[in-house]
Amino acid sequence: MAAIEDSGVRGVVTGLCIHTNHNKDITTENKPTVQVSFQGFVGDSHSGLTRNACVRVKQQYKKGTVIRNTRQISIVSDEELVAIAAALDIPAVKPEWLGANLSLSGIPDFTKVPPASRLLFSSGASLVIDVENEPCKYPAEVIDQHHPGAGRLFVKNAIGMRGVSAWVECEGKISLNDSVELHIPAQRSWSANSSGK
Repeated sequence: MAAIEDSGVRGVVTGLCIHTNHNKDITTENKPTVQVSFQGFVGDSHSGLTRNACVRVKQQYKKGTVIRNTRQISIVSDEELVAIAAALDIPAVKPEWLGANLSLSGIPDFTKVPPASRLLFSSGASLVIDVENEPCKYPAEVIDQHHPGAGRLFVKNAIGMRGVSAWVECEGKISLNDSVELHIPAQRSWSANSSGK
């Protein structure tokens, strides 16, 4: 049996974005196609094989330690963005406001997709999901620029729906409307008290 199997779930690429400037807010810019290298989306400010450890891994590494970059790409779900917008009582939450590089439609409960799952694109490129992206103040600030007062509601209403971070396993390109297959690892429960069976 394969360690990672086709789930049968299919999605479609609805948005592609690049962040080009670390000195501005997290807003990304829409593109029709992106080249995908082992470092991430070509031209994106978060690409690179390594990165400096930040607050997200403060229990594992001292800040600034050079670690493998598993946060090359930020991915969100159209369905979850619709739910967040409804909770904020605004017409829409755009992927670029959240600093997303990629938005997908058609994969249910996307933020809960298991770590180590693969997204295989019709172009041949593939991404590996790392972990859930937790909501933070930076998208809230951008939302507030477009809908004053709504940003303060973002963090609590986006929990479990903010999307995931990912890294590149196979190079290629991704274009709008490409199809994507979701392949997932075998699932089993684990606890610190498990007997190992």
